[in-house]
Amino acid sequence: METLADTSWDLIIAGTGLAESLLALALSRSGKKVLHVDKNPYYGGTEAAFSLDEAQQWMDGVNRRPGQSPFEDVRIVTSHDAHDPSQTDRPKLSPSRSYTLSLSPYSLYTRSQLISTLISSKVYRQLDFMAVGSWWIYASEEDDTLTGAARVLQRVPGNREDVFADTRISMKSKRSLMRFLRHISKPADEEDLAPEAEDLSMPFEEYLASKFSVPADLHNPLHSLSLSQLSQPETSASYAVPRVQRHLASIGALGPGFGAVISKYGGGSEILQVACRASAVGGAVYALDTGIQSVEDSDAEEHPVKVQLSTGESVQTRSVVGAIWDLPSQKPIESSGIRVARSITIVSAIFESLFPVTVEGAPVPASAVLMFPGSTLGSPNSPPVYLQVHSSDTGDCPRQQSIIYGSVAQPGPAGQSLLESAVARLLQPEGPKAAVLWSLRYSQLGRLSNGHIPPTLSEHSPHVHSFLPPNLDLAFEDETVSLVKEAWQKIMGDEARSDEFMIFDDRDGASDD
Repeated sequence: METLADTSWDLIIAGTGLAESLLALALSRSGKKVLHVDKNPYYGGTEAAFSLDEAQQWMDGVNRRPGQSPFEDVRIVTSHDAHDPSQTDRPKLSPSRSYTLSLSPYSLYTRSQLISTLISSKVYRQLDFMAVGSWWIYASEEDDTLTGAARVLQRVPGNREDVFADTRISMKSKRSLMRFLRHISKPADEEDLAPEAEDLSMPFEEYLASKFSVPADLHNPLHSLSLSQLSQPETSASYAVPRVQRHLASIGALGPGFGAVISKYGGGSEILQVACRASAVGGAVYALDTGIQSVEDSDAEEHPVKVQLSTGESVQTRSVVGAIWDLPSQKPIESSGIRVARSITIVSAIFESLFPVTVEGAPVPASAVLMFPGSTLGSPNSPPVYLQVHSSDTGDCPRQQSIIYGSVAQPGPAGQSLLESAVARLLQPEGPKAAVLWSLRYSQLGRLSNGHIPPTLSEHSPHVHSFLPPNLDLAFEDETVSLVKEAWQKIMGDEARSDEFMIFDDRDGASDD
């Protein structure tokens, strides 16, 4: 039987995260000999998706080996009633395989480079996308009760018609808001008005107030459209303005009423597994539960890198590219990273009001985005909490239940406390049977796009490169595709033609299934 050591490889890819899997896909028609390994027994790395039992096994593994992954402080909290058969009137958890829980959920804007890549490579045919619907802000409104304020969810206007239909916004504020929206919607060739020609180094809130007189009560809704996980004073206009532009420009690109999508059955995990299957059809060899123990220079001219695998085999290759956590001698640069608190919560509620069809002919959304400013959770100086609510239409959970993905750029107990408070406030109006059935809570080390880390590959030697630490943004950032293209060009060398990156014809007489 032929072993891995019997082949001289053109490339070894370490880790099966999205970037690594897209690189494998990019090389799937190149004729290169690719060995794709992962030290874990599952696909996905930081973007993996698990059933309930798999999540328990993952938690046990992370907690047994602290410091060997970007995750820490992992724990699972389960409602006793969810498992107790004697509590017949209480909602129950379904069997483990009824759930697909993503460690790194994100929305995918319809005008993103990844959508174009999935289309040009033909792998989109194996994916099922669901619409992301409305953005919501948790806010305070004065009322006539003795409590002084009622907590409410306010829908963020998604277009010009929404702005003028919103009765909560005064006409003066609407005019200011429309000036800003018209400004950032100007064509790029109008250089005198193009955002890239402006000074965007100031905080986003200052930019809105000083240039357009947008009132303070509209700063949070616009902040939410940028999906910035930093507080308002820390969020620069250079980060927020292009992302609000992206949000508005994406609406209607793939259909009426929505501008972002999520992949059914596990989000990014499903995308990367489809990419890996296509790569395997192209001849790549996959080995799970197989890590890289050492990487050394070799005397062989054609294959100058010697790689020792955790299985005991020693293999020769031209190049190694991988996730920074999967290359043995490289320590993640924690000083360049940021930690966020995250949670995955299964609840016995369906939140029908969060998924309105706002445009005639639009699909029923399967996901909604909620932002809780720190001030609404009793922590005025904290960054905002984001909740992404997935309905059962995503295939992530059974009917009559939902998945709530939470994220806040404040790790540890303080961040988890904010996430719990946000989930509790969301559940409160749903009635006594709306309860938390199960929750996975953890901190994750990575980077945010507004963390000013240059988007480039890390070079450890002329033949060994790693991708940046995992991106923690709530929407897929195009820099990931740019990094994959950079790695592809390094591997392909003189054979690389920019106009051929991820451009695949249909296979003769076969599909990529």
